[in-house]
Amino acid sequence: MRSSRPYKSPNAAMLWSIVLPGFGQLYNKDYFIGFLLLLLEFLINLKSHLNLVLFSTLTGDILNAHQTINYSWGLFYPSLYGFAIWHAYNSAISNNNKLEGKVVEKRTYFSGFFLGLVIGMDFGLCLHDSNVITIFPFLDYPVFNGLFLGFMFGLLAHFAEKKLYRKIPIS
Repeated sequence: MRSSRPYKSPNAAMLWSIVLPGFGQLYNKDYFIGFLLLLLEFLINLKSHLNLVLFSTLTGDILNAHQTINYSWGLFYPSLYGFAIWHAYNSAISNNNKLEGKVVEKRTYFSGFFLGLVIGMDFGLCLHDSNVITIFPFLDYPVFNGLFLGFMFGLLAHFAEKKLYRKIPIS
């Protein structure tokens, strides 16, 4: 890696990773991990049939969405997705601190949110077909339920991290 890299926007790195896991790392010039995440994304996407499930979900074909998904591979995707976003954001902050001559902090940012996002997306993927979710019919789709619960768990974990964990001084 280079010793000096130009300023990298943490928000831009995060948004690139939201588009596709690994793009944020390529933006940050972390080429090895960026290509590794891209490779894993394509592998998991292919094995879980995620694109077919997304297509079925967006066209309203709930039966095909349920039959198409391969849960054995699909449960890996939220972890990969959450890690790629979290890593890109924190790597950009670390890079900028090095550029400014600051000591690189031991803390990370939004760890609670991304951990909650991963857990919520996994629960959403598993629980989308339960009778508990009859109030909102759109949550019967694996994709929508995963995103909804991921976002809810992410917010809860972020607030818990903010209120509980960040009050402890870092040594």
